[in-house]
Amino acid sequence: MQSSSAFLKHSLNFPPRLHLFPPNTCLGQRKSKMASLPPSFLGGLNLRVSAKMSGDASSDCNNNSGFSTLKEYVGKTGLNVSDDLLILFDHLEYAFKRIAALVASPFNSTLGKNVSVAVGSDSERDKPKPLDIVSNEIILSCLRSSGKVAVMASEEDDLPVWITDDGPFAVVTDPLDGSRNIGASIPTGTIFGIYKRLVEIDHLPVDEKAMLNSLQSGTRLVAAGYVLYSSATILCTSFGTGTHAFTLDRSTGDFILTHPNIKIPPRGQIYSVNDARYFDWPEGLRQYIDTVRQGKGKYPKKYSARYICSLVADFHRTLLYGGVAMNPRDHLRLVYEANPLSFLAEQAGGKGSDGKSKILSIQPVKLHQRLPLFLGSPEDIDELESYGDVQQKVNPGYEV
Repeated sequence: MQSSSAFLKHSLNFPPRLHLFPPNTCLGQRKSKMASLPPSFLGGLNLRVSAKMSGDASSDCNNNSGFSTLKEYVGKTGLNVSDDLLILFDHLEYAFKRIAALVASPFNSTLGKNVSVAVGSDSERDKPKPLDIVSNEIILSCLRSSGKVAVMASEEDDLPVWITDDGPFAVVTDPLDGSRNIGASIPTGTIFGIYKRLVEIDHLPVDEKAMLNSLQSGTRLVAAGYVLYSSATILCTSFGTGTHAFTLDRSTGDFILTHPNIKIPPRGQIYSVNDARYFDWPEGLRQYIDTVRQGKGKYPKKYSARYICSLVADFHRTLLYGGVAMNPRDHLRLVYEANPLSFLAEQAGGKGSDGKSKILSIQPVKLHQRLPLFLGSPEDIDELESYGDVQQKVNPGYEV
């Protein structure tokens, strides 16, 4: 069995990028095992797989096959995305592939042994696991190599890391959300947000401008996203013009558009919360949950509980099927989790709330600022907020 130190070293020693196909080969020209798969394989899209994946050399990257990588999709749709931002995303995609491989590795269990490092954590429950640390270093390394990032702020670090003076962007990230579930093969994820560097404060000392760039309001996000590491690796992102999800094709190494222009249902039939804490909840939240699961709310159907205890996974399901994903405690971070996910929710027609206020309207004042978080369908969020008292302020059994 590989040792922890050896595996850490191997994980951070990035090899040259591998091209399974010539760099300029278009998806329509590739012969792969996907040629025999039914069109329903990729999310039910009408992709005309057998016709377009037959190796027809006359097809090109602008064909109507429906297959698009992220960069191809941006080019086809004419989104106002700068070259700098596309270069940054190219490096982020590489980081996400590395983390996906790390999470799926049979050796990752060795990283949990004989490691006592705890950075940027204020409770035993939230101490970073070694996989968090490795994921953090992977992302930082890729941001450095991009040359496009001035500062990175991470849930795993006490303070922001200044990278380069002329990088046009600031990146905030939760490198590996839900990592304590990896031992049970429960889905995990990466969350990230991208801001423009505040050039007007370039004259300030490095530590001060690093902090101020990292504490920008969610309304200033130029892009955000999450990556779900599960049976599929899915990159869901927005540049401020809708929310789109791309699935990693492990045979080619490309993130392929599978869920264009996601629209969260106006109302769902699922709520996601830790029901074991029911008796710790405030009265308003208990009344709301009791009402909807009995089918006595504004939507006359009984709601079902679906709780993975992995924020990215719970939010991903909510984004596709509707309902509410929530943590009513002052637990989730505004900068790294609440703002990026609320941005995605709003771009998909949903809402992000702390139970009283719109998440993106809240100005961060501390790097690791915590708050309750409610994400989901707009009608469900509105109904939940109408109960008033939904924020859990008492946390018995939790270390703070």
